[in-house]
Amino acid sequence: MTTTLPHPVHSIPDRIRDVLLKYWGFDAVRPLQNEAISATLAHRDSLVVMPTGGGKSLCYQLPPLLTGQTTLVISPLIALMKDQVDALRLLGYPTAALNSSQSDEETLQTWNDLRAGSLRLVFVSPERLFVGNLIDRLPELGITHIAVDEAHCISQWGHDFRPEYRRLSDLRSRLPKVSLQALTATATPRVREDIAQQLALKNPVNIVGVFDRPNLTYRVHQRTDLVGQTIEAVERHKDGATIVYCISRKDTESLADDLKRHKLKAAAYHAGLAVSTRQRVQEHFKQERLDVVVATVAFGMGIDRSNVRCVIHAAMPKSVEAYQQETGRAGRDGLPAECLLLYSAADAMKWSRIIELSAKEHETDPAQVAHQLHLLEELRRLVTGSRCRHRALSEYFGQEYTPASGAGCGACDICLHEAEAVPESTVIAQKILSCVFRAAGCDPDRPLNYGAKHIVTILRGRATAEVTRRGHHQLSTFGLLADVPADTLSNYIDQLVDVGALGREHGQYPTLYLTSLSWEVLKSKRQVELRATRATQAAPESSATPGAESAAPFDTGLFERLRELRRELATQFGVPAYIIFGDAALQDMSRVRPTSLETFGRVKGVGERKVAEFGERFTGVIAEYCQSRNLSTNNGPTGGTLRRAIRSTAGSKSPAKMRSFEMFDQRRSIEEVAKEVGLTPGTIHEHLAHYIEERKPANIHTWVDPQTYELITTTARKINADRLKPVFEHLAGLVPYEKIRITLTHAMGSRPKGV
Repeated sequence: MTTTLPHPVHSIPDRIRDVLLKYWGFDAVRPLQNEAISATLAHRDSLVVMPTGGGKSLCYQLPPLLTGQTTLVISPLIALMKDQVDALRLLGYPTAALNSSQSDEETLQTWNDLRAGSLRLVFVSPERLFVGNLIDRLPELGITHIAVDEAHCISQWGHDFRPEYRRLSDLRSRLPKVSLQALTATATPRVREDIAQQLALKNPVNIVGVFDRPNLTYRVHQRTDLVGQTIEAVERHKDGATIVYCISRKDTESLADDLKRHKLKAAAYHAGLAVSTRQRVQEHFKQERLDVVVATVAFGMGIDRSNVRCVIHAAMPKSVEAYQQETGRAGRDGLPAECLLLYSAADAMKWSRIIELSAKEHETDPAQVAHQLHLLEELRRLVTGSRCRHRALSEYFGQEYTPASGAGCGACDICLHEAEAVPESTVIAQKILSCVFRAAGCDPDRPLNYGAKHIVTILRGRATAEVTRRGHHQLSTFGLLADVPADTLSNYIDQLVDVGALGREHGQYPTLYLTSLSWEVLKSKRQVELRATRATQAAPESSATPGAESAAPFDTGLFERLRELRRELATQFGVPAYIIFGDAALQDMSRVRPTSLETFGRVKGVGERKVAEFGERFTGVIAEYCQSRNLSTNNGPTGGTLRRAIRSTAGSKSPAKMRSFEMFDQRRSIEEVAKEVGLTPGTIHEHLAHYIEERKPANIHTWVDPQTYELITTTARKINADRLKPVFEHLAGLVPYEKIRITLTHAMGSRPKGV
């Protein structure tokens, strides 16, 4: 049995707001986040279903900071754990992970911190939970709450069932006093019930968010020119990242090569590549050094990049749940993004074969196979339907959808009227059907059906060896549609199959055959409407979340400059760029244009730790940009309320900075100062640059050895550079950014420009 909290809670207690401001830089949570947090604080079990980008993570991250106790988070991917731990540590959040990628020293340190009770969150994989005696030691380690992320993996009725998740059903019997929280982005009512049953949740609070993502523009277009359509979509989103999903490994490599030939920076990603190659592609994508990845579904779950502006499916995925989860990787920051599905009727047949072959190989339960085929059919109906995409997705997950206006969502191909009827559709259909009939009956002693490619070749009048060998160049339909491109004809055949006006055999060689509806069309008793896609424009501004501050104008030049700084800091800290700040925060900075730490601290998404870590760097860049263009600064928060006041300013020294200066006077190392002050080495390097600029020491040998100093200054003179990036690149990355910064600061007498 589950209970659902009645109405959204719009106000939050001061203690929650204080923690939220301190760590995350926000003064409010979303209503359902508040319900999930409240359930955990009340030591209740809960089932939390929120769409990707809906803020599930905060539901288990915030409560431990209030209770002072430790929460265990079960997560399926090591890469995702690492990013979450890195992001939280940048906020000053005490967290760690236990997984196979750690060194013995790191594992020992995590265990020591656990015993000391100094951690608030510990991430672990389902497999690691049952290795050794970890699960038995949880009560003595002070674990009072367990969050199961990607909980749909425990249900055999979900789209991503994982047998290892089944062992989590032991949690309730072995830890009866621990509260459990199951979280997922995609779950139908049937899957939700199964999750609650498998985890034996006790009278759980059932929290189901709105599945609709109003900032996403959904498009389903017939696949006519895969490379051209993909390039066109990527070009619409040059300022962000794009993920392209393919069914097979071979397809990812082929399409990635095609994109690179068209001068796009793209890379393939699939499970068959070397581990080092996959890691490199993933890291480059997360650090914004690569913006287009062509991948199988092996890519994505460990990716939390917030500014993915476009997700393209080069073929139909295998379920609505998979589609919802994969498209959910677009627009995680709440800003407008596009989801394009390039569809062919052959896709469903390809997936059917994959499912059936896999079932035979692994001796899968027939009921499970039937369920997978049913999920595939549900998606086929969705993509071939003519209803609003936002409405169709919402209703699939059991929710009503009410568009903001009577004209529809304004953010899908249906409501944007991007498909138009092809003139004389029925005549074209009759020519295609006639060709299928005549080709099959060409040899009356041995009638044969043929595949779409062969029929297209006949209709276009191409006398290939196969066509002439079969005598099909003599058919009355030979060359009947010679002026129609081959991809377009193939697309028309797919549409006829979709509406049942043409049949296609299953199996290794999917040949075409006439149906009862085919004869009605041939005899002009039934009309057919073929559709063609009109030119696609960029995602409409109206698709942004209603009332979102992101809709307000911002200085695009400053935004790009801040993105450059973000990339530099991500390289310096060894973390994905979005962990430094998301695009939404950078856009807010580009509106407010803060040049003091006080105003910088008012930007949404800037917590206290990030003010200390990054405030001086960002306010310095903003001040330089605005001064050169005579722009106003410190315009006030776009939210209209002052969320907190930070007394120090960019021109004064914080207590931490003053202490750093004292220790630099004593010639203490970066590591010693960082440990004493409690900030990262990256921020201490920034303090050192200020120290060198202000105190002008005779030498900086304590922090940069003479040989490295000479190499940096000689290189800077040689290439006539007063910026960091040219020197860094000329030295092929052999010398870290921070050493180049403090060396050039000393040599030039002032801090160099960031990039």
